[in-house]
Amino acid sequence: MPRRTWMTVIATVAVMVAILAFHPSDQFATVRRAIGLGAQRPLPAPTVVRAGGTFSYAMTQPGDDSEPVGWDPCEEIRYRVNPSGEPQGGRALIDRAIARISDATGLAFEDEGDTDKRPFPGGVKLFGRADPVIIGWAEAAEYPDLADQVAGVGGAIAERGGGGSLHFVSGGIVLDVEAFTDAAVAQQPRVMEAIVLHELAHVVGLAHVNEPMELMFADNSGQVGFGPGDLEGLARLGSLPCG
Repeated sequence: MPRRTWMTVIATVAVMVAILAFHPSDQFATVRRAIGLGAQRPLPAPTVVRAGGTFSYAMTQPGDDSEPVGWDPCEEIRYRVNPSGEPQGGRALIDRAIARISDATGLAFEDEGDTDKRPFPGGVKLFGRADPVIIGWAEAAEYPDLADQVAGVGGAIAERGGGGSLHFVSGGIVLDVEAFTDAAVAQQPRVMEAIVLHELAHVVGLAHVNEPMELMFADNSGQVGFGPGDLEGLARLGSLPCG
């Protein structure tokens, strides 16, 4: 093969490798892992401890009720915060809650800064990366699910990956401005932080349970930390394979 042809082939391969290595698409991420270019976990997987608690997954894989849908642990969970309506000290609540959910799951979070987007309307795009998780404050008039003393709503959006399994790619949390007042955050910071933590647990894949000693109990029973079932469920969600 002539020298010039070899150089053209090498240049073409180099461009293809560069596209695979740096293109943000989830589909390219699957190919990268298949050929050994995939990223490793940013944080180590947590230890799963069975302590007799209660937990439930928000979503399971089609045809397998025992296999949960979760986030790719080799990709950071990107998020943005809409500061509109934010109470004094509200961003600190979010920062602390995200640090705690990251510790419990071994999932890494990437703060992409403030946004004017509202929670939930975004999600999966046909091309490029999915929208980040959007966290914000609102009234029940905008989000009816906040009615009847509901202080927050959280959840995630799933899509099917190259291997056929579902995984979460986006999501949102909306917090009630009537519950998250300046006074409430100042006087009950642990309780208000626990509400954010509860909604983050929904985002990473946990559902409500009927045990009041777990943070994922549907009603606020004064629990401000994760129970044994919460911790087991979160650790399992954070221990899923990459991709």
